[in-house]
Amino acid sequence: MLNRICIVLWAIIITSCIGQQVMAQTDSSSLGYKKYRDSSSLKEKQAGYSATPAQKMISSSGEDLLSGGNAKVAQTVISGYGEATYQHDFAYKNSAFNLARAVLFVGHQFTSKIAFFSELEVESAKVEGGDSKGEIGMEQAYIKFSLNPRQYIVAGLFTPRIGITNENHLPVNFNGTERPLVEQLIIPTTWREIGVGFYGQAATLPLSYSAAIVSGVSSENMVHGSGFTGGLSDGQLASGNNLALTASLRYFVGDFQFQVSGYMSGTTGMGNYQADSLGLASGPFGTPLYLGEADVQYNKGGFSAKALGTYVTMPDASKVNNAFASNVFKTMNGIYGELSYDLLHNTGSHQQLIGFGRYEYLNLNDEIPSNGIKDPTLKQVHIVTGLNYFPIPNVVIKADVRITHTGPQNKNLIINPPSVMQAYQQNNQFLNIGIGYAF
Repeated sequence: MLNRICIVLWAIIITSCIGQQVMAQTDSSSLGYKKYRDSSSLKEKQAGYSATPAQKMISSSGEDLLSGGNAKVAQTVISGYGEATYQHDFAYKNSAFNLARAVLFVGHQFTSKIAFFSELEVESAKVEGGDSKGEIGMEQAYIKFSLNPRQYIVAGLFTPRIGITNENHLPVNFNGTERPLVEQLIIPTTWREIGVGFYGQAATLPLSYSAAIVSGVSSENMVHGSGFTGGLSDGQLASGNNLALTASLRYFVGDFQFQVSGYMSGTTGMGNYQADSLGLASGPFGTPLYLGEADVQYNKGGFSAKALGTYVTMPDASKVNNAFASNVFKTMNGIYGELSYDLLHNTGSHQQLIGFGRYEYLNLNDEIPSNGIKDPTLKQVHIVTGLNYFPIPNVVIKADVRITHTGPQNKNLIINPPSVMQAYQQNNQFLNIGIGYAF
């Protein structure tokens, strides 16, 4: 698996170096640097639609409502997005409908320099007492302070710039009914934390950057088989005993966008005495977790491509297992690549019909500590192919098929099995149909 990740990362690095050589030989204006500075950025082109008022309000481009000088004082924006899905599981012969999410955005611009941004999300339509299926939560709630046309600070609950989908998770922004599984199971999406972040763009280069200090992940709440997602607080009573740092660099060359991002967190969200009693290192970055990620995106003439590779390690996983008996990972990794093409690109139509294919490999149990139990089902391959139809720019109808292969089930991990249990299926296929919107 490490060889596969190295191949992807080397491909990204080599392509980046080629792009830098081209840039050295070509005037920056001919490479589209002005296009990068303009609000019609690569992100907007990939989505295939004009930015919503909400997106313009929080855009990281130098031409956004806050820093572009065209902001109106005391402007309130209401916006939102959502998606509904149908899935049929061929192996287990089950089908389900779900209102996956409906999100309401409310933003307010106090001055041309200060604005508020929030997203309130309802997952799976409703939440009832004693029912864990649905969720109501704040996805984001922060204040944005514009320092100058190129730099700003955010403070509050926000999504760190890690990977491709975490910041660009609207249903009109990704292909397929489901978000890429690597960016669900390894890089959690939508991942939000409370903290302070600094974002900016270089004055003379097509380079943007970010750095943030946020609340950390808790190893006490990690659950086997779900990476470190269970340890995220999502802004709810997050421990102040441990912290996390995250940073990113994003570089533009012509129609390419390259990004690297990283995350380091302490995972012991408790005081020194309690941590010592459990054999865990305490402090802001005690019992650390590290995540690294690199990705590349390309868009031109109706054709788009993207690739991402990520690696996560928790060196003291054996101590976490001793403390909480949670059978956590020591390392996990994943890669994916995607190609897509707008079949209506050369027809003059304002509609879009995007055909795509995506390959994903992930292993949530790549390396386990000596006191862990291997779970081969967490080594997975997913192949997804389908169509996205945009009748208008901000509404999408989706249909796709996902083919899945995993390792065999470890019977030692089956605790209190039911009297009647279906055999585990290493190979499966799913039919997905969905509709999404953003306004």
